Amino acid sequence: MKSTKHLFDTAPRSVLRLSEIDRLIRTHRIIVPPPSRPKLIALCTSGIFETVGREPTTFGWLVYEDSFLKWVDGLRT
Repeated sequence: MKSTKHLFDTAPRSVLRLSEIDRLIRTHRIIVPPPSRPKLIALCTSGIFETVGREPTTFGWLVYEDSFLKWVDGLRT
């Protein structure tokens, strides 16, 4: 039986659009009141949210999901 080599040893990191992060914060009431769009962009530019590139893409700001979840976990402590 022939074996197929996997192209990736690890899965690529999933990303979220900034609008989806805003929706998650509002829906799950992570922070009340939710941060404004300029504040979310400031989190991207300061490096708190790890983003794809250093500026918005054609899809807007794309934030790695694991960095967003790490930020949320940091709010608990």
